[in-house]
Amino acid sequence: MAYILSIDQGTSSTKTLIFDAAGNAVARASEPLKTHYFGDGFAEQDPEEIYQNVLTSVRKCVAAFTSKGGKIADIQSVGISNQRETFVLWDENGQPLHNAVIWQCKRSVQVCESLKNKGLEGSVRAKTGLIIDPYFSGTKVMWLNENVESVKTAIAERRAHFGTVDTWLLFKLTQGRQFLTDYTNASRTLFFNLDTLAWDVELLEAFGLSNVHLPEPKPSAFEFGVSDFEGLFDTPVAITAMIGDSHAAAFGEGCFSSGTAKATLGTGCSILMNVGSERKNSTQGMMTTVCWSVEGRVDYALEGVIVTCGATIEWLKNELGLIQDSRDTEAMARAVENNGGVYLVPAFSGLGAPHWNMKRKASITGLTFGSSKNHIVRAALESIPYQIKDIISAMESDTEVDLKELMVDGGMTSNGFVVQFLADLLAKPVATIGLADVSALGAAYLSGLGSGLWASIEKIAQLHSDKTYLEPNLSNSTIAGDYEGWLTNVKMQ
Repeated sequence: MAYILSIDQGTSSTKTLIFDAAGNAVARASEPLKTHYFGDGFAEQDPEEIYQNVLTSVRKCVAAFTSKGGKIADIQSVGISNQRETFVLWDENGQPLHNAVIWQCKRSVQVCESLKNKGLEGSVRAKTGLIIDPYFSGTKVMWLNENVESVKTAIAERRAHFGTVDTWLLFKLTQGRQFLTDYTNASRTLFFNLDTLAWDVELLEAFGLSNVHLPEPKPSAFEFGVSDFEGLFDTPVAITAMIGDSHAAAFGEGCFSSGTAKATLGTGCSILMNVGSERKNSTQGMMTTVCWSVEGRVDYALEGVIVTCGATIEWLKNELGLIQDSRDTEAMARAVENNGGVYLVPAFSGLGAPHWNMKRKASITGLTFGSSKNHIVRAALESIPYQIKDIISAMESDTEVDLKELMVDGGMTSNGFVVQFLADLLAKPVATIGLADVSALGAAYLSGLGSGLWASIEKIAQLHSDKTYLEPNLSNSTIAGDYEGWLTNVKMQ
């Protein structure tokens, strides 16, 4: 028996799963992770806490595996998927220079404006496939360099090491021996040239970050190093895959060919469409990025990023106290016939694609004395399909390809109201493979390719080939008008 250990280090938790050779999860564990929100859109996590969070999740998963008779020695390799854009800076001794700045943080709005005023937007777009925006790592590194003295000094003295979460975890798990990343994570930094698959020296110089040590980029399936996970394994196990979580989900969903697309409904939402072996550029606010990669093959993608998805529901629960459990929201939304004219635009950290308005604030409009908390909850849930519709329409315009179906994954797919509303809004089938942890599955697939458990992508395509389809209700006569109301509200402020 051979198994793959897969770590999915996300924004709100670390999930660890163990998969067998048939791609079935035989053990799983999850450990919550705290994010610190403060100031005007600042968001950080403790780097050491991220690492310990991963170790705790892995230990729990392995304990669940062995309690069922599994043998640790049968775990063949490890794959890691991670929250993208979140980064850590550390010194030559491996000590963090600052908290991890996460992807939701928008502290660098003014830095972005300054770069645009210098005329760098065209160059950044051409080289990286991205736009100048706080969502991506680079401008927040610049902000730290300008505003945090210890970071500024370390960069000036060439002591600062940069890494997205995958690199930080690999560095810690290998006791500092390995300093690597993969192409997908590198492509989210504003430092990475999509055409050369290397760090762009000219951009780093323009950003004032030439002195920062950067990890060596590699394909997503690669022999990244070995680790005993602080003594958990008697013999160190090989880490054979690292990949950004949304890209991992695309691989897990089977986006192996041009024109296939998926939406991950998590804290935020990422919609990726595989566009093949050559990059395609967008005129509709989409990003061009690396979809996934193996030795000798790189697939590119168009991506639309929704900054706030499931995080809206957490806000309703934690800050407004409108719900006790996120699972209650489906029944609450169905308890009212419609949204009652209430719209919630969840621009808590600005609006992502295709609008890219990071100055936009969240809003709730259309409230009357007849509005109830059910209307607000329904409006929050509806905001998720509305944002996805915005992106799918833009992608179809960019590619001139009519999307046949959308594959979905992530925690929000358990909400039947959201998924059915999405199918109705798109007027297209929405498909799922029936596994919420698709990012972990994708990382496992890549790790298994790297360690030889699966011989080829074609072999992997035969696993989980059965999909569950939710067909659109084409008799829903009000949904087009509901969407027009959404578009009107998005343009407000």
